[in-house]
Amino acid sequence: MKALVTGGGGFVGSRVVQLLAQRGDEVTFLARSRYPAIEVLDGVTGLQVDLRDAEGVAKACEGQDVVFHLAALAAPWGKREAFYGINVDGTKNVIDGCRAAGVPKLVYCSTPSVIGYLEDVVNGGPDVPYATSFASLYQETKAAAEQMARAANGDGLATVALRPHVVIGPGETNMIPRLIAKARAGKLPQIGDGSALVDLTVVDNAAWAHLDAADALTGPDAVCAGKAYFISNGEPVRTWDWIRDLLSQLGLPGPSRTLSFARAMRAAKLVEFVWRVLRLGGEPPITQLQVVGMGRTHTFDIGPAQRDLGYSVRVSVADATKQIVASVRASST
Repeated sequence: MKALVTGGGGFVGSRVVQLLAQRGDEVTFLARSRYPAIEVLDGVTGLQVDLRDAEGVAKACEGQDVVFHLAALAAPWGKREAFYGINVDGTKNVIDGCRAAGVPKLVYCSTPSVIGYLEDVVNGGPDVPYATSFASLYQETKAAAEQMARAANGDGLATVALRPHVVIGPGETNMIPRLIAKARAGKLPQIGDGSALVDLTVVDNAAWAHLDAADALTGPDAVCAGKAYFISNGEPVRTWDWIRDLLSQLGLPGPSRTLSFARAMRAAKLVEFVWRVLRLGGEPPITQLQVVGMGRTHTFDIGPAQRDLGYSVRVSVADATKQIVASVRASST
């Protein structure tokens, strides 16, 4: 099989590339930078293409049997034009490229945050509607892009969307490094009373879900076609208990203080307002996306993915946590 992976240099995308290569598929991946460690894999070719380059994306889609679209601007803060250009316009370019090249399958990597995190979500299933207001431009643009990808199902192109939640594992470069840096500086506050539950997704499981989805996506009339599926390990943990355990294994202190959810949200809104008005550079020290992510309960029903995609959990949260600890320790020596 010939597969194109957008965002193939990213955390989940690179693992998708590796799994495809391991089973003997011919893989091309798109990224804005070079990733020599991935490009050296047998049967793998890396291309430097920006998603906003419609012509470059369309050319990369030629001759492919399936496209895995994982590239996105995933950040709690940034400029509106960047989020819309990459996440929305970029997804349109991928869909158009698939149609122009006659690609039969498109697996789109989304996020559970398209349903919004302003309220607790307990065992959320396929009936949960899209949010009408969002805590970040990331959520807003991913919701628009997911709906676009799902609506594209038909006329020879089969599509499916996956929503992996809080992907963890060795090599993760967003959440874990932030937690570690704040803990070391004694500036990590616990948000909420500590009762919030969260579904984590080990990176290997998230990557395998993409391959499972592609195999199940036999055509526009497949059971999974045009639908969205929550992906996780299916073993909810208390957010701050897991964070404390991780930090403890690394010999780091836990949260320095506790902020109520309401107080943290007020602080995030005020800080974001100041950042916008003064047009300050960099990322605010606290954002609404971070507050809802750390202080709300987010658990999801993976039953539909198991039933329709054949998805299964290959690596446990406990094993992944050990791998993260070993990786952080190795990188610190």
